[in-house]
Amino acid sequence: MGQPFVFPHGVTVYDPQKCWNGYTIVPLINDGVLLFDMNGNEVRRWNMHAMPPKLLPGGYVMGLSGYRHPDYGMQDGVNLIEIDYDGNIVWEFDRFEHINDPGRDHRWMARQHHDYQREGNPVGYYVPGMDAKPLEGNTLILVHQTIKNPAISDKKLLDDAMIEVDWEGNILWKWSISEHFDELGFDEAAKNVLARDPNMRSSDGGVGDYLHVNCMSYLGPNKWHEQGDMRFKPDNIIFDCREANILAILDKESGKIVWKIGPDFNATPELRKLGWIIGQHHFHMIPKGLPGEGNLMVFDNGGWGGYGVPNPGSRNGSKNALRDYSRVLEFNPITLEVVWKLTPKELNHAIPTDASKFYSPYVSSAQRLPNGNTLVTEGSDGRIIEVTADHEIVWEWISPYYTHNETSPKNNMIYRGYRYPYSYVPQEPTPEEIAIPRIDNTTFRMPNAGAFGAKTVIDVEGSLPYYQDVALCVATDDEEDLSLREKVFSVDTEVFDPVNGMAEWNDKVLKQQEKPVLVLFGAERCVHCKALHPVLEEALQEEFANSFLIRYVDVDANKDIVAACHVQGIPVVAVYRNGEELRRFHGEHDYDDVCDFLDAVFA
Repeated sequence: MGQPFVFPHGVTVYDPQKCWNGYTIVPLINDGVLLFDMNGNEVRRWNMHAMPPKLLPGGYVMGLSGYRHPDYGMQDGVNLIEIDYDGNIVWEFDRFEHINDPGRDHRWMARQHHDYQREGNPVGYYVPGMDAKPLEGNTLILVHQTIKNPAISDKKLLDDAMIEVDWEGNILWKWSISEHFDELGFDEAAKNVLARDPNMRSSDGGVGDYLHVNCMSYLGPNKWHEQGDMRFKPDNIIFDCREANILAILDKESGKIVWKIGPDFNATPELRKLGWIIGQHHFHMIPKGLPGEGNLMVFDNGGWGGYGVPNPGSRNGSKNALRDYSRVLEFNPITLEVVWKLTPKELNHAIPTDASKFYSPYVSSAQRLPNGNTLVTEGSDGRIIEVTADHEIVWEWISPYYTHNETSPKNNMIYRGYRYPYSYVPQEPTPEEIAIPRIDNTTFRMPNAGAFGAKTVIDVEGSLPYYQDVALCVATDDEEDLSLREKVFSVDTEVFDPVNGMAEWNDKVLKQQEKPVLVLFGAERCVHCKALHPVLEEALQEEFANSFLIRYVDVDANKDIVAACHVQGIPVVAVYRNGEELRRFHGEHDYDDVCDFLDAVFA
């Protein structure tokens, strides 16, 4: 969708009564780290870098000094630092790898990227009773290392590793994902594509950013571990691989991956129902003490990601999963059932026709707030929204900070924003909270622009009224979901015995031997089923009384039976004997045709 040339920036909507009020901290694309209040008043800006910035109690901020030169580095942070409120460095780590780049950098570097966690808080955002330690404790850091591994590819690879360091900078623990490549679940097609093109980037003479791990956090205390499931030990680490569409949990003690979904989201019925998660960011477990605790949350970007069989959107099988809108998903890690979601549809945008109105194909995040709201960074357009459980946007901020370049496209990207309580910054007075009501976009005009409404309106004779649901050139997903259509008749269940689920299908249809079993596959929202139903019922009760066991399958409620029987389009009438299908017909038929069909069963 095209972006308007003129639109507001800063806070555009604010309902103090419905928001979880506090300070928001964001990394700006070219202007450091910004802290601002609920009305968008900019409290302090630090000229530093961050991926992402995190606010600690006492006004301390974590981030980094900058990045390795792009001739050799791809998002390699030179260090990880913590500053006090006045910008003084109180902690620094950089001694992961000594770098000697000809003509460029010669120094120790952390090669930090995308995420880190300070002891005391598992996820980096505010959790009641779980404050990160500002002046002590260990730090978990996501880092890069450059490797050669012929078992993965003959290309040079940018590998993702995790390290834990103490306050003095000693490395206490390290885990490298390349050492667990065989646990990631790639099929042979994906391995072949990845080997040929491991997402090659231009830095360092060409290096394959083959997985692109972009988040990493502890699980923290959780109900699953308390119930005895050792996959969810509090010290276990949850992460995702953006380029491979993989979401996983590793056992910190053994190093093994103990929970994983992806890269194939067609692998099980539960994954198919969850839907393809593509190019995701900020995958984490909602910490104990917040609404939804124990569920998993992810910003499912869409866009492109994955390796596999080529398709029309991917000629060579790289980035072979595609979707042009984003989702925020909260789901149960055991059943994979979605508990809460935010998609274009929840924001009143039709899919696919207006789906790109909620779409960030890279960066972005989702933070669960203590009042049950969710802070969503739709990062590619510099937008952050606070959304209630009922999907009402009660706060919105658009970044007014853009890239400084004069020749390339301008960008106001926000990698990840966080909300923290006012008490985290005791140096500042508690801000005043002033509501910002939503404006009417249809009547808002720039100075000197014409007002809304035509000077004269002419009624043209014979013009019909507009219908509420106008057919579009492209079917929306609601239109495709026929199960949502209004009921037009009722199946006579005294005659057509309903079958629900595969167990009943086996018992009521496949295992029956005394008579042939006639099954009507249909739905009460189907006008063709409505037309066939009385004709079929009359034939079965008059001409063929007691000749068949008669069943009905609601196709909207029994997708598994429909798939197993290859039913496409309704109505379908099929006859089974001794577990085998004898014959079927599709669509409306008159009385004579139905009788001829039933006669043929006994021929």
